[in-house]
Amino acid sequence: MTQTTLDDKPTMPAGPFSAWEIGLALRYLRAKRSEGGIALIAVISYVAISLAVMALITVMSIMAGFRSELLSRMLSFNGHMYVQGQVLNSTDRDQALARIGDVPGVVSVTPLIEAQSLVRGGGQTTGAIVRGLRPGDLDSMSFVNDSLTDEARASFGQGAYGGDRILIGKALATQLGLGVGAPITLYSPTGADSAFGNLGGLEKTYVVGGVFSSGTADFDRGFIFMPLEQAQLFYGKEGIWDVIEVKVAEPDRVADSLNAVREAAGRGSVVSDWRDRLAAFWGALKIERVAMSIILGLVVAIAALNIISGIVMLVKNKTRDIAILRTVGASQGSMLRIFFVAGATIGIAGTATGLILGLLFCLNIGSIQHFLEALFRVQLFNADVYMLDAVPALVDPGDVFWVTVWSLFMSCVAGLLPSWQAAKLDPVEALRYE
Repeated sequence: MTQTTLDDKPTMPAGPFSAWEIGLALRYLRAKRSEGGIALIAVISYVAISLAVMALITVMSIMAGFRSELLSRMLSFNGHMYVQGQVLNSTDRDQALARIGDVPGVVSVTPLIEAQSLVRGGGQTTGAIVRGLRPGDLDSMSFVNDSLTDEARASFGQGAYGGDRILIGKALATQLGLGVGAPITLYSPTGADSAFGNLGGLEKTYVVGGVFSSGTADFDRGFIFMPLEQAQLFYGKEGIWDVIEVKVAEPDRVADSLNAVREAAGRGSVVSDWRDRLAAFWGALKIERVAMSIILGLVVAIAALNIISGIVMLVKNKTRDIAILRTVGASQGSMLRIFFVAGATIGIAGTATGLILGLLFCLNIGSIQHFLEALFRVQLFNADVYMLDAVPALVDPGDVFWVTVWSLFMSCVAGLLPSWQAAKLDPVEALRYE
């Protein structure tokens, strides 16, 4: 239906979300002093949404940072894929090793010997896993390799007495009270084969050639590194490999290289990846991430519900205005959109502020932590316990997008409910009882 002006020229009515609807909504948000209650609730709603969005982004980023750091340390110490089966005993296993190394994305291929052993040193006895590997393969474990001294790396497996030098973790060295150069005795449950059968358990004293720190206390307490040939002799596994450990450039996309590695290893090989060995840990991380997302998402929803109170009070105070606007021709849709825009504006402003604050906090979390530690003279994050000098935070664009969409959606839903009631007001009844 068209309207006419004084000059009898037809004009089209204003469309949805026109300038006058948006302008009136913003004008209502700038409440007068006599309507200070509306402004106060709007400010409270704005602050609540901002803090909720900031908290959600910060917590999700810190959890992603811890997950990334923990996985990077665990996957640096352990392999990304493991090859077992007939390839370990085949005559062309060295060729298979080279073929696996040529697979695109593979960065290291390491034959290993792993066996449990009793360890005695400093008058104490404990258990550990002895891992035999080639000296040059230490480079594939970046955290371990970087924590060793140049002398420890150079002497491991080299020279006449290099085979007698082993590497132990920092936590194990502390537990046994050992240092570099100290003697340490290992007990093997099985010995070498002879003409009279297996000789049974063996005992040998080695020298601590270096102390490593992997960044994970459990690994530092439970593992010992030994040159591969020495491990084969000590455990009676001459010429035998227990497993071939493979590392790729992108551990999160290890499935992309799985079939190629399987083909390179040859028939009869069994290939698994780190997701199989760390299935329980990986599942726990996923469950924790989903649970925290839901809980903090509810916090954002509760904060957005404050908008309902503000818009309800705004509708009550503007009942006369609504009746007059309806009388002069404004439609129910226009009334709904005016108050909906008022509520959505609070949500949009709060979400934008929360995003900015959350991103700034995450990007500068290390500086903020060190400032607070210097200000209050307390250690908020013990590097000796967590193996990190600052709280890690990794901003995931997917998380930021999800938080933004969820906050805007809840703000719109909260603003829509009272706006619908405003649109249903009867102008005659409103003016009569006003």
